[in-house]
Amino acid sequence: MLDTDTDQAAPPAPLPSAPRVLEIRFTGSGSEYFRIWAVNLLLILVTLGLYLPFAKARRIRYFYANTLVDGQALSFHGDPWKMFRGFVLLVVMMGAYSLAGRLSPTVAFIAFLILCAVWPALWRASLQFRLGNTSWRGLRMRFEGSLKDAYLACAPLYLPLIAIVAWSRLMMPHASGDTVADRAALAAYASTSLFAMGIMLLMSPLSLALFKRYQHNGYRIADQRGRVDLPVSRVYLLALKTIGVALLPTFAAIALVALFAGLAYTMATGPYRTLGILISGVGGLLAYLLMFAIVMPYGAARMQDLVWNGTRSEALGFRSRLSFRSLCGLTLKNWLLTALTLSLYRPFAAVATARLRLEAVSIGCDEDPADWVAAAQAGHADATGDIAGDFFGIDMGL
Repeated sequence: MLDTDTDQAAPPAPLPSAPRVLEIRFTGSGSEYFRIWAVNLLLILVTLGLYLPFAKARRIRYFYANTLVDGQALSFHGDPWKMFRGFVLLVVMMGAYSLAGRLSPTVAFIAFLILCAVWPALWRASLQFRLGNTSWRGLRMRFEGSLKDAYLACAPLYLPLIAIVAWSRLMMPHASGDTVADRAALAAYASTSLFAMGIMLLMSPLSLALFKRYQHNGYRIADQRGRVDLPVSRVYLLALKTIGVALLPTFAAIALVALFAGLAYTMATGPYRTLGILISGVGGLLAYLLMFAIVMPYGAARMQDLVWNGTRSEALGFRSRLSFRSLCGLTLKNWLLTALTLSLYRPFAAVATARLRLEAVSIGCDEDPADWVAAAQAGHADATGDIAGDFFGIDMGL
């Protein structure tokens, strides 16, 4: 007799379910935000800038409340008074640095070194404050990047910058250039400064990659720990592509400047002198805007896609499809309408840009977010850093 139990084929294993897609929608309105923007601007002017952190808190709350992830809005819980303390701290630091520059080059350089020493810690505190006061579905987000990694991320840009400032502040020759020795010293100073600036430019893609790695590797929500795959070589490749994209508008800008300069030259005599100068200035401005209206959106769109497409956690995967063409067209439209309305279109431009960039991102989730449990605050690796971020309320943006 056949053993039907053993001969019976085993049922096929169930196929893994596809990740649930958490769509991002932005529901903000330009007319709504215009009212917030107008009131903020008025109060900033009346208070001589002291209302700035409160205005920023109102702006963040509005944009968060209109950013829906899977139908649930983000929330911002930051205390504007804590942001005000951070604002005052930054003003005092910048004022002290400016005052030091008037005393002597040595004092100014010491103040600059102090500023460099504390800035990565303040940047980390800014990230902790912003993420620690952001929630979704009642779950508070966190930032757990270490202080050491903050300094390492800043090092590639800081070291050549410090060298440039040290050379300009402490070793800049105060020579008149009348003698051969003076001219040689000035030439050596100029060549060394250009070399240091070149090093800074070469290190900028590396620094940008380290900044983005530090930010995305430190993002936390519930038990999800962010991590990003961002090879430095791809950031350098993007930088080269951006330079290549910049060549066409640069040539166009040069042609426009030459054209308008020629017109200005032919009209620079007699009653058309003023008109010629005006045409030359407008031509130069248009050429400048043409270059940046193409280069900036290209770099921003490609960088957003590169970073977020490489970011994931244990259950989350991000997908960004921000089109350069869409962002470039929107940038040109925003700049044109902002100029024609004497900046009154700025809130509408901010809403339109936020909608385009946010809705280009979607999130794949292998779990049900309703089952997540927020991680205990006691589980933070660096409680001192959290306290510093909450106390100062430094918010320089993410």
